[in-house]
Amino acid sequence: MTATRPAYLLAFAAALLLSACAQFERNTSPQANVDDDALCRAEGEPGSSAYVACRKNRDVQSSRAAGSNSRIERSHRNLAEDMLNNPR
Repeated sequence: MTATRPAYLLAFAAALLLSACAQFERNTSPQANVDDDALCRAEGEPGSSAYVACRKNRDVQSSRAAGSNSRIERSHRNLAEDMLNNPR
């Protein structure tokens, strides 16, 4: 009976580690829910220099946020593949 106890503990630890990986959710920036057009209309009329500058700034911010998320996801994917392909 004592020989099966380490096996149960090992199985429990593996299940716990795998469940932690399965709970990964994509984080979205708080700006993702904001309507860019409505926000920039407060700066000026569409076509004005203030409106155009606002839209450019919003585009740059969203592309930077998307880039950091893709790096995180790529890092997680590489780590998972390394763990599967190179057991230690």
